[in-house]
Amino acid sequence: MSYSAMLLDQLNPGDPIHDDMQEIAGAADRAAGLTRQLLAFSRQQVMQPRVININDIIVDMEKMLRRVIGEDVELLTALDPAIAEISADPGQLEQVLMNLVVNARDAMPAGGRLSISTSNSALSVESAAGSLHPPDGEYVMLAVSDTGTGMTREVQQRLFDPFFTTKLQGQGTGLGLSTVYGIVKQSGGEIYVYSEIEQGSTFKVYFPRFVETGEHRIHELTSKEVPRGSEAILLVEDDSNLRYLVARVLRGCGYTIYVAASGIEALAIAGDPTKSIDAVITDVVMPGMNGRELVEKLVEARPGIGFLFMSGYTDDDVLRRGVLHGETAFLQKPFTPDQLARKVRAVLDRATIDSVA
Repeated sequence: MSYSAMLLDQLNPGDPIHDDMQEIAGAADRAAGLTRQLLAFSRQQVMQPRVININDIIVDMEKMLRRVIGEDVELLTALDPAIAEISADPGQLEQVLMNLVVNARDAMPAGGRLSISTSNSALSVESAAGSLHPPDGEYVMLAVSDTGTGMTREVQQRLFDPFFTTKLQGQGTGLGLSTVYGIVKQSGGEIYVYSEIEQGSTFKVYFPRFVETGEHRIHELTSKEVPRGSEAILLVEDDSNLRYLVARVLRGCGYTIYVAASGIEALAIAGDPTKSIDAVITDVVMPGMNGRELVEKLVEARPGIGFLFMSGYTDDDVLRRGVLHGETAFLQKPFTPDQLARKVRAVLDRATIDSVA
């Protein structure tokens, strides 16, 4: 993904190789997307939640959703203007909405009406529908309804099973709704389905309402320009190919990069008093000393240093809790050069603010 992105930056749109390179990039992106869906269902994907307004996500996606569903499907929205905030991963929330909308569209081959609505909702074990088992509390409800063919009770019972699909071979992976299920559950939410044959279907997703607890509100960089810098960064990655690639991208952004293939090498570099290090970027899973253990030692030796973890996924509960509460900077593999540059800049800026404070 990264190499194809760098090559596309060097090619003009009219170059005969440009279209071929776009196909390579698209194939890699689809493979990464499939992996993310599997991780989401198994709840192994590391979430990066932010405090967000679900209405904003829907409004931002509305134009794209209208293109996806086609001209023969009418899209209606009814968004509660007083909707409460939730703590969720924006990218995963977009996945939930897109998969529900695509599922609704596929249920209306002859066209129809698709409705998206939001509202605040109070749920309890006593008042919830039979298939819902939420903790008592305040929730934000997202509903996606269609006027399509509907589903039998047997289909509804298998709806969230991975690879289960009612589509013809080659027309679906059977991962869309299982992905939705995994994301919703990992977000602490619940999902409920109501459907009748020839009467359409309604999916209702309940996310816990965000309660202010001093949680950091992380604001991502929105500028289209790739951020640059001149700071010194210690890069720790045991995969030689990825180590070379990340170093190449960051040096191209103006940073001074020190590279290490292990935690022991990284500690030796950090122990050199002649080297100024502003941040460390480390893989999580490495032989000998993992990334979390390394960062704990580096923070002791160099207080105030910024740090960024990289991984495809991790079952490290301590790290997962840190990411969940906004205390830990994390970059999900695979990533593009642009995503890497933006995340690194955010980590460095945050470290600077913390040191001043």
